[in-house]
Amino acid sequence: MEQATPARGWYACYTRPRAEKKVHALFAERGVESYLPLVGRLHHWQDRDRTVLLPLFASYVFARDETVGRIVETPGVRGVVRFAGRPALIPDPEIRNIERFVAALTGTRHEPRPVRFNMGERVCISSGPFQGVEAVVLRGRDRRRVVVGLAAIGAGFELDVPARSLRALE
Repeated sequence: MEQATPARGWYACYTRPRAEKKVHALFAERGVESYLPLVGRLHHWQDRDRTVLLPLFASYVFARDETVGRIVETPGVRGVVRFAGRPALIPDPEIRNIERFVAALTGTRHEPRPVRFNMGERVCISSGPFQGVEAVVLRGRDRRRVVVGLAAIGAGFELDVPARSLRALE
């Protein structure tokens, strides 16, 4: 059984595959604050096209509660991301960054390509629809790519952003 931990940040909860929406609903029923970033993706069927809301990070829901025990005891939750054997806390600014990213994706209907999150030069996008989103720059093949992601779970999404739209973070 998990020990009580003060809610100083968010926990990245790893869920069963395709159970993110159910876990998010169960958290709400149990009074656990949670966040499930969803983005619309166009799906093509034989007879129609439809935009489907899918999780930005497959198999992850973010939760915050007085005790980690209530989070991990929720059906569908396989566990929380840990570092050095302790639940990893994700600070509020990281969650706000994801919220800004989701809002920008929704406004532009852009569909990012998933990539692994790699550490590099940290930047803030200073103009365009992704303004205010913090990211990591990847350089390669004479192109500049920006990865927006969450370091705690090692996931992110790759975007093409002009170099003039980037501002270095200290």
